[in-house]
Amino acid sequence: MRKMLAAATLAGSIAVTGLAVAPAAQAATATQSTVTSISSWGKYYSSNHKAYTYGKTWKKNGKVYTHWYGKESTPKKGYVWFKYYSGGKWHKFVQAWDGSYQATWSKFGIKKLYTYTCWGGAFKYCGPEHRIY
Repeated sequence: MRKMLAAATLAGSIAVTGLAVAPAAQAATATQSTVTSISSWGKYYSSNHKAYTYGKTWKKNGKVYTHWYGKESTPKKGYVWFKYYSGGKWHKFVQAWDGSYQATWSKFGIKKLYTYTCWGGAFKYCGPEHRIY
């Protein structure tokens, strides 16, 4: 009888301990798996080196995020272009800034993401294109 009681007590304590540990372990694993990796990029200059951008890109829960910074110190503006492949086709958009600027944008379904920097106009003095995701 003692052996059976001891076995039942031991089994109960293992089950209780297992239940207490399992959710915490699952939560830690779920948190770690939602963000893939954060990659830093830049400084990517315009062709005349009067503007540059840099930033970080990561994927979380199926959405690709980019936090970028732009710097230029002239009377004209800097421009950052983002070109991405999503939904079977390519898309592009541009963001202008003056002085120092930072912004974050995100989108679901991005497969590839490129960036380049221009200065003085959206199509002027553009630097080379770089893949950031």
